[in-house]
Amino acid sequence: MLRDSSIQNRLANLLIDIVFFLFICIVLLPIVFMFSASLMKPSEIFAMPYKWVTKEPHFLNYYNAVTNYGNDLTFIRIVINSVIVALSTTVISVMVSAFAGYGLSKFRFRGQNTVFLIIMSRMMIPFEAIMIPMYIIAVKLHLQNTYTGLVLPFVLNTFGVFQMKQYLESFPDDMLDAGRIDGLGEFGIFRKLVVVNSTPAIATAAILSFRGQWDNLLWPLLLAQKEYMKTIPAYIVKFTEEKFADEGAMMAVAVMASIPIIILFLTLSNYFFGGSTVYSSSKE
Repeated sequence: MLRDSSIQNRLANLLIDIVFFLFICIVLLPIVFMFSASLMKPSEIFAMPYKWVTKEPHFLNYYNAVTNYGNDLTFIRIVINSVIVALSTTVISVMVSAFAGYGLSKFRFRGQNTVFLIIMSRMMIPFEAIMIPMYIIAVKLHLQNTYTGLVLPFVLNTFGVFQMKQYLESFPDDMLDAGRIDGLGEFGIFRKLVVVNSTPAIATAAILSFRGQWDNLLWPLLLAQKEYMKTIPAYIVKFTEEKFADEGAMMAVAVMASIPIIILFLTLSNYFFGGSTVYSSSKE
C-alpha cells in the first residue's frame, strides 16, 4: 500500500515537472525567437517552416541598428536617454514610494485610509485614459523634448506605494521606538532603520520601476518628438515603416535593449524573490 502511494507521488511530481517545463518553454519561446531572428535576413525570418538556427549569421542587422544604416551613431544617444530616464524615474519613485509607504503604515492620522484609497485609485485608471490630458499639460509647461517631461509623470508609482506599505506593516514598532529613545529623528529612523532593513522590498520596487520605464513606449513616443530625445522603444519604431520594415534590425535593437534588464534581474534576483513576499506580510 505504501509502495503504491510512493509510486503515485512520484508520478504526480513527474507530471508537475513536465507541466512546469512546458510552461517555461512557452515563456522563453519569444525570447529565443528574438535572439534567433536578430541574426537572420528578413527572408529567413518569415520562411516557413521557421529555422531556429541560421547557417550564415547576418550581423549586418546589429550594424544597421547601431549606426542607423551607417548614417550616424544616434543609437548611443538613445541608450543614454533611456538610462537617464529609467534611472532617474527609478530613484525618485522608489524614494517617494518608501516615504509614502512608511507614513501610511506607521503613522496614524485623520483620513489615512481615504488618502491610501485615493492613491490606489490611480491603479484603476489606465494610462491611455489620461495620456492626452498629461500631454496637454506637458506642452503648456514647455516639457516637450526634456528629461523632466519624460520622468515627472511617473515619480508617483502607486504599485510601489502599495508594495512598501504592505512590507512595512510588519516592520517592528519596537525598533522604531528604540530609535526614538536613542535620539534619532523621524528622518534618521527612516534612513538608518527602515531603509536598511527594507532592502528586499526596495530592490523589488526598483527592478519593476526600472523595467517599466526602460520598456515605456507610449509616453516617450508622444512627448519626445525630436530624434535626439527618443528612448530605445521609440527608436525601435523607426524600423517599422508603412512601405519598408527591417525586422532583423528591430530584433537586434530588442536584443541589445534586453541585455541590461536581464543583467539587472540576475544581479538582484535574490532581493526580488525576497521582496515578492510583501503581499503576504501582516502585522502581528
